[in-house]
Amino acid sequence: MVERIDNELGDVLKALSDASRRRIMTLLVQEGAMTVGELAGRFDMSLAAVSKHIKVLEAAGLVSRRTEWREHVISARMEPLQVVDRWLSGLRSNWAMRLEILAKIMKENDNDD
Repeated sequence: MVERIDNELGDVLKALSDASRRRIMTLLVQEGAMTVGELAGRFDMSLAAVSKHIKVLEAAGLVSRRTEWREHVISARMEPLQVVDRWLSGLRSNWAMRLEILAKIMKENDNDD
């Protein structure tokens, strides 16, 4: 179970490591489903290059594809981002606890003076 989550987390983070793929995700989340052609029109790159980025996002489960007539419509999938959110929440909790301990130590040191 942990290994599967680690693999999924790694796949999502790797897919989002590229600025163009992050921008594709942002567009899909903010504006909704778009065709590959519509997405390509928003970038200064070829349709083939945008398609490659979409395939990486698809492999990580971040987008889904459906065919309408002859066009491929791409939609964002938020579920994989929940794995990242849970991981980050764990890190935040750990750091919050450490900062509380540090604040107590500093307060005790101030009281000793």
